[in-house]
Amino acid sequence: MAAVLCRAMPRFVSPCGVITSTMDVAATRSLVGAHETERGQAKSLADERCCDVFINHRGVDTKRSVAGLLYDRLVQLNLRPFLDNRTMEPGDKLYEIINSAVLGCQVGIAIFSPRYCESFYCLHELTMMVESRKKLIPIFCDVKPSSLRLQDDLTHSPETLARFNKALQEAKDTVGLSFDSQSGNWSDLLTRTADIVAKSIKYGNEL
Repeated sequence: MAAVLCRAMPRFVSPCGVITSTMDVAATRSLVGAHETERGQAKSLADERCCDVFINHRGVDTKRSVAGLLYDRLVQLNLRPFLDNRTMEPGDKLYEIINSAVLGCQVGIAIFSPRYCESFYCLHELTMMVESRKKLIPIFCDVKPSSLRLQDDLTHSPETLARFNKALQEAKDTVGLSFDSQSGNWSDLLTRTADIVAKSIKYGNEL
């Protein structure tokens, strides 16, 4: 009986010349369909993690204040901000995710603070935003633009330091928002910044 069933089962020759039963074909198609579904889910996840605006900041100074509050305000406006500790997940490749977010965003917010220039990551992100010609909104939080300068550092090449200096100077020459965290109006800062971001993205999309 088994032999009869085997002979009765339709077969066909695959492009590689392998004789395959319809059961094998069905299983293969099922596996292909599963892989396509997984790829689609991965793409959806990547799309979800794309950002409209990148928040560049010095974590020790502003992560729990300006940066975090601004992230929340932008989310309320249905925008997609990128803030490292809110957006990244365990296992993410640091440079890969950050570089992709910077290049994919439309607007960059650079929150300058007293210890900003001590961070290689801050300067790296700023330089990427400037060199990729992103719309840049500087916020000078508890620091004056004139006081922002690179630290003497022998660990980076002269070329890297030159790029950092150029990007920092361009940011300092860009009209931004000044804010005193002790006496400033937090609501006004968040509202003004969010409005500028929303308008920049809207008009950018209409171009």
